[in-house]
Amino acid sequence: MSNVFAGLEIDRMAERREDRVWVEEIERAADTRFLVLDSEGQTFVAAQAEHPEWMPSALRAERFGDVPSTLLGLAAGSAWFALVLDEAHAATFVDLTAARRMNLREAGLVFPAFDAGLFAFAKGVTHWQRQMRFCNLCGAPTLVVASGHRVQCTNPDGPHMHFPRTDAAIIVIVEDGDRCLLGRQRGWPAGRYSTLAGFVEPGESLEDAVKREVREESGVEVLHATYHSSQPWPMPASLMVGFTATAKTREIVLRDDELEDARWFTADDIAAGIRSGELGVPPPLSVSYRLIEHWLAQRHVSLEQLLADAPRH
Repeated sequence: MSNVFAGLEIDRMAERREDRVWVEEIERAADTRFLVLDSEGQTFVAAQAEHPEWMPSALRAERFGDVPSTLLGLAAGSAWFALVLDEAHAATFVDLTAARRMNLREAGLVFPAFDAGLFAFAKGVTHWQRQMRFCNLCGAPTLVVASGHRVQCTNPDGPHMHFPRTDAAIIVIVEDGDRCLLGRQRGWPAGRYSTLAGFVEPGESLEDAVKREVREESGVEVLHATYHSSQPWPMPASLMVGFTATAKTREIVLRDDELEDARWFTADDIAAGIRSGELGVPPPLSVSYRLIEHWLAQRHVSLEQLLADAPRH
């Protein structure tokens, strides 16, 4: 099973982004759809439904033709764009459709896979556009070009080009025989434990980041790490790279207030904690859930079934 927001089957058409004639032509196509976002990065959801309120090309041309679009790509024989509305345009769209707003975390739990992945893509690239209104090298105003995927500095003395960036972060389940290491941060719901995570630093490999983050957060030394899977995490522009790792040491020493607590759990500990309601794990939205799910499955325990049987609060 793919991680939420991952596995988006779309041709991003990078080679055609600067072909304005072609882009404008497909914007007008009858089967083209626009994913609509507001200025805070929320999307609009169809009334009494759990999928986006897609804007058809005819409505876009008639009522929102002055709003610039971002090409997302081609999929299922249609073109897909993102459209960010200011509050005045957003109010008009709601009046026309009765749509409601939904953030990405909520949508990741209920949208079909394609819709969720497209929303993640759109949120990430449009957030970057908002952050790049001025050149971060000279301070000159910028122009969004290449159908939304490049920003051009307007400084006549030496214009700079800027491209979207993604910040890598590692997330890891550390195992020691029949136990795994989970931690909790302050402010989490009572009993919630998860895998350890942190951003990759400059000049650092992913594997080195695993070792450093686990050591910094828990005091546990790691021998080696094995890649599991990754997940776009556009909150707003990260890539979570998931690993399993083998512990070299076992003593937990919490450092720098990174974690409120960290513990070793057996599969039986996790099962008993979930069944009693005393232990919570991350929701299926996160790659952390998949790491725990995979670790338990290797021990013939179904996390999905445990949660299905858990008491409701």
